[in-house]
Amino acid sequence: MSMDTKLAELIDRHEIHQVMLRYARGLDRLDNDLVRACYWDDAIEDHGHFVGTPDDFVPWADGTTLLFESTQHAILNHVCDLQGDEAFCETYYHFSGVTAEGPNFMSTGRYVDHFRKRCGEWRIANRVTIVEGTYDVPKASRAPSPQTAYTAEEPCQATRDRDDVSYHRPPVPRRPK
Repeated sequence: MSMDTKLAELIDRHEIHQVMLRYARGLDRLDNDLVRACYWDDAIEDHGHFVGTPDDFVPWADGTTLLFESTQHAILNHVCDLQGDEAFCETYYHFSGVTAEGPNFMSTGRYVDHFRKRCGEWRIANRVTIVEGTYDVPKASRAPSPQTAYTAEEPCQATRDRDDVSYHRPPVPRRPK
């Protein structure tokens, strides 16, 4: 394989992985435009209790995510079989959702994706989400625990929208005392 071919393959793999990361970030930040941009218009999402188009999936996922105070979609092992302008990927995920009163929720599984490259851009053409485990996780006891990192005077900078510090360019840290 020539160096140019290897480089092109590395770039394609990187761009596909970036789609996966944007998808997870979009879900956690409730950034529906970011999630939607990960799919081609003619894609089908087969996601447990949901099967449908991206335009129907995004509000469904948003409504599910809103059940939690905060969520984290972690993208884990990722394998990608490149075949020209198509790719067949399997990506493990770990999802956690925090609730006010508990129990918290956790899910593990895999995204089995068919990606297509159109006009130089990779997006999800079809997805089957395989949920392999779901778990209720009890809230941790509040007594006795180390002091929280955040206070009313210095609250956490995390938000579930574009006000989140991750959207700031550059990010603005709190000032030392």
